[in-house]
Amino acid sequence: MTAPISQQLSDADLLEDGQRKMEWARQHMPILESLREDFERSQPFAGEVIGMAMHVEAKTAILAETLAAGGAEVAITGCNPLSTHDDVSVALDAVEGVTSYAKRGVDGDEYYEAMEAVIGHEPTITVDDGGDLVFAIHEEYPELIETIVGGCEETTTGVHRLRAMADDGELDYPMFAVNDTPMKRLFDNVHGTGESSLASIAMTTNLAWAGKTVVVAGFGYCGKGVARKADGQNANVIVTEVEPRRALEAHMEGYDVKPMHEAAAEGDVFITTTGNRDVIVADHFDQMDDGVVLANAGHFDVEIDLDALGEKAVDSYEARDGMQAYEMDDGRRIHVLAEGRLVNLATPVSLGHPVEVMDQSFGVQAVSVRELVEHGEEYDAGVHDVPDELDEEVAKIKLEAEGVDIDALSDEQEEYMNSWQHGT
Repeated sequence: MTAPISQQLSDADLLEDGQRKMEWARQHMPILESLREDFERSQPFAGEVIGMAMHVEAKTAILAETLAAGGAEVAITGCNPLSTHDDVSVALDAVEGVTSYAKRGVDGDEYYEAMEAVIGHEPTITVDDGGDLVFAIHEEYPELIETIVGGCEETTTGVHRLRAMADDGELDYPMFAVNDTPMKRLFDNVHGTGESSLASIAMTTNLAWAGKTVVVAGFGYCGKGVARKADGQNANVIVTEVEPRRALEAHMEGYDVKPMHEAAAEGDVFITTTGNRDVIVADHFDQMDDGVVLANAGHFDVEIDLDALGEKAVDSYEARDGMQAYEMDDGRRIHVLAEGRLVNLATPVSLGHPVEVMDQSFGVQAVSVRELVEHGEEYDAGVHDVPDELDEEVAKIKLEAEGVDIDALSDEQEEYMNSWQHGT
């Protein structure tokens, strides 16, 4: 079993740096602070073991310590080899009730070894970002499923994988699709992915957005956020899509919509957000101008065909920290950020989504875990929507923290909205 990160890296400076990052995040996460106060009083997770595979950075650490404050034993590792902040992992491992196995820059074997270490705690609840923990349990440790109450999935890619698994009859415990709630999609996917992806790209490249042609692959919630934020920074935006209604939506919102083989010849920066593989492939590289930048804002490193790019290149070198240049035989250079991994979390300077955004998403995670503990027996194996009242609960906490008051329906309005008998 892999040793916890604190045993691998004992540097006191890492601990102090991680604690400082967590304290800053904690100050700006009023939803989790409110839930933590409630959890500390009620101890809803007493006796539960929560296994987590997440991006281990400061905001995630606050979620983990919030669950631990509610009585859980928490074991956590990373869900991406490059997204862990080692100082935060060290600090999180020092939190009572939490064991962190996450470490940045691990290879494939080390990544799954850490995942198995989390599973070794025999979790009764799983909290995942991308689905790797759920799949590892089903494939390698099915004997644990009988004692697992359920789980929560954070991201679009993971929900897609879980639904496919459920369709094949292979998902053996209930999973909440946290990604699909309004409090996640409307803020995390749009504002979080949009802002953090562009910020990471700008900091890694030190280039401006104004005047650039930015090609956004995919116009789901994440793609909408990236396109909107790039447009807001005076870039020219081209959207590529395979789904006709999303393509039409992008067109009606004023973006150029083109197939990738045409966009490839026009873009300065390419950002994939599809969650699918082979979005930018060999033929596209042939069309690209010298100096283009390729980045992936989807979950896994399969959207850009790096094998094909490597085969085409006559030379490859690190142009900047976190940016690999591939030189073609005609002298053109194509640059890839973060090894094609999640750009807003895997570049050396990336910090992930803004703190306030993740407070909302992780608030939904926390109340979803509470729902599983309190009512897990009511959910069959499969993928479930988070009950709307839980999403609304988190929104109300946020509004109160922001000092925002809203109207309430009168009894007459409630009756009108719920009656089919009222007409013109």
